[in-house]
Amino acid sequence: MRTLYQKFEILLQNTTVGFKRYLYDTVAWNSRMVGIIGPRGVGKTTMILQYIKENLDNKRALYVTADDLYFADHKLVDLADDFYKNAGEYLFIDEIHKYANWSRELKNIYDSFPDLKVIFTGSSVLDILKGSSDLSRRAIIYHMQGLSFREYLHHFHQYKIAPYSLDQIIAGEVSLKDVKHPLPLFNDYLQRGYYPFGIENEVSLRLGQIMIQTLETDIPQYANMSVSTSRKLKRLLAIIAESVPFKPNFSKISELLGVSRNSLDDYFLYMEKAGLIGQLRNETSGIRELGKVEKVYLDNSNLAYSLSKENYNIGNIRETFFLNQMRVHNEVFAAKKADFMINGYTFEIGGKGKQQKQIEKDGKSFVVKDNIEFGYLNVIPLWAFGLNY
Repeated sequence: MRTLYQKFEILLQNTTVGFKRYLYDTVAWNSRMVGIIGPRGVGKTTMILQYIKENLDNKRALYVTADDLYFADHKLVDLADDFYKNAGEYLFIDEIHKYANWSRELKNIYDSFPDLKVIFTGSSVLDILKGSSDLSRRAIIYHMQGLSFREYLHHFHQYKIAPYSLDQIIAGEVSLKDVKHPLPLFNDYLQRGYYPFGIENEVSLRLGQIMIQTLETDIPQYANMSVSTSRKLKRLLAIIAESVPFKPNFSKISELLGVSRNSLDDYFLYMEKAGLIGQLRNETSGIRELGKVEKVYLDNSNLAYSLSKENYNIGNIRETFFLNQMRVHNEVFAAKKADFMINGYTFEIGGKGKQQKQIEKDGKSFVVKDNIEFGYLNVIPLWAFGLNY
C-alpha cells in the first residue's frame, strides 16, 4: 500500500486546480458511493484529484487506478479493508472498468464498510446500472462529457463565463463580457477544444490513440468481442466518418460488414456510449432511447475534423456541435421541418446566409447561424449554444 500512496502523492502534487469541469460542484462527493462515467480524455481523473487536493486530508484519502500492477496479486476489497482499518475515509478508484468483477467487489465494499466513501470512474461503455443489479441502488452515477465552448473559453483563454439555460439563449440574454470577437475562438474550439488535452500539442495524435484504445480495448473488453469484431468496429467508424450525418440503412451496412442486424444495433450503441458517435432519434413517447434513429453523427466536432481531415463538411460540423452541446441538459430529438427539436422548440442549423423558408412563424422556431457574432429576432448565433453547461 505504501507504493500506492507514493504514486498518489506524486499525482496530487502535479494537479492544478485553476480550472474545474462543469460536474465538479454537482457531484455529491460525500455520498457513500459515487460513479463518474465518461469517454476517455474528458478529465475525470483530474477532477477527482482536484477534489482531493482542495477538500481532503491526504491521510484520510487514497487514490488508485484499477489497472495498477498492485492488483495483479491483491483484491480491491482487500485494499479497502486495509485502508479502512488504517482510518481511511475516502477511497477513489480510477478506471474501474479495467478491474475484473468490479461490480461485485464494489457491492462487497459498500456492504462491508458503511463508513467508507467510495468514488470511482469508468468508461462510458459500461452500463454501471446493469453491472450488478444491487449496485444500481447503491451508487449515484454521473455522466461526464468533453468541454463545452464555455469551458474551453475558461480553460484555454481564462475567460470566466457563467452557463446559460436554453431559455436564456433563446431570449438573447447571452453575453461573453470581455470576448470581443467570439468567432475565431469558436472555430478553434470546433477543431481542438472539446478535450482538455487540446490545450497541448499533438491533438490529432491523442485523438487517434483514444479512438484506437476505445475500439480495440474498451468496447471489446466490455462486450466480450473477438479481434475480428474489433476490426469491424473500426471499419464501421470509417463508414460513419465518410457519411455523416446520415440516416443509417442498417440492412445495407450489416451486409457490408458481414454481421447480423441485431449485432449492428449493438455496435452503434456501444460506440455511442463510448463517445465516438451521436445518434439523433425521433421523439417516441418522450423517451429518447426508444425513438427510431434518424441521423448518425460523430460524437463531437474535434472527432469530425480529425477523421475527415481536409474533406470535412461544415454543415455536418455545425449540426454535430449543436447536438453534442445541447444533449447534456436537454432531450434533443429530430424535427420534421427542421434539424432539431428541444422542449417543443425547433432549430434549423446553417451558415450566415441560411434562409428561413423551413421555419414556422410561431415563436417556437429558430434559425441557428454560424459565422455571426450576434443574434436578432429568431436568429441565434451557433456559438451561443456552447454556453449551456
